[in-house]
Amino acid sequence: MNDLITRALSGLLYSLIIIITLFIPKEWFFGVFFILGCLTIFEFLRLLKIRSFLPYIILAGLFIIFNYFSLKPFGFILFLLPSLVINLVLVFDLFSAKNIFSNKDSQKKRLKRRYACIIFYLISGFVFLTQIAFVTAAYTPQILIGIFILVWANDTFAYLVGKNFGKNKLMPGISPKKTIEGLIGGIIGAVVTGFIIFTFVKIYSVSIWIFLSIIVSVFGTIGDLVQSKFKRQAGVKDSGTIMPGHGGLYDRLDSILFASPFIYLFLEIIHYVS
Repeated sequence: MNDLITRALSGLLYSLIIIITLFIPKEWFFGVFFILGCLTIFEFLRLLKIRSFLPYIILAGLFIIFNYFSLKPFGFILFLLPSLVINLVLVFDLFSAKNIFSNKDSQKKRLKRRYACIIFYLISGFVFLTQIAFVTAAYTPQILIGIFILVWANDTFAYLVGKNFGKNKLMPGISPKKTIEGLIGGIIGAVVTGFIIFTFVKIYSVSIWIFLSIIVSVFGTIGDLVQSKFKRQAGVKDSGTIMPGHGGLYDRLDSILFASPFIYLFLEIIHYVS
């Protein structure tokens, strides 16, 4: 019972920080997400067994470049394409028994793969996550708040349905507790939440919020599985201890970080078509 209360309070504090951050001036918004990015990179580097300040410098540089310089559309496309490719490589890796950082490869090759993941998976996740709030050209935090709520709804419904009705394992070799029933429950819960968000946030049509719900659920679940494989390869249960009852920040942000480039691409296509 005490663990449940600790987990609930920790999750509530995290949610409040995220929501409050999205209602403060955008410079503070960038600052808070930069700090979250640094803490997540710290946890990720421990999983990869890397000690370096370079990823933090890259995160700072890309935050400045993409948030304070006009790079649309070509600058974003040049960064988005390799990000999507690396994420898809990580998806295919879920179906392989091979360690993506196999010790059979040379040290130089392993280091290149690690930094490809750091830059085009983790750091790009934060870059495109912040850019979702600017996809309309103006600062529109309501969109990002809606995305976070969809992620939380998917996680909550997937957990409740999977715990009470889950019988068929999704990928037992990577995440033994995830079930197909939980996946379906998460999608349905997110779609229902998308309907509710539409009634309060009229920025997009209800059909777009439904598509966003599905994208968040599917790619968010994949992101969770990708992180689970990273942890399994590193031989750890949680990425960190900063959030009592939840683990690390990477444990909480894994879904939305993986999904954010796909969400950003979808929203950019919607705005381009409209």
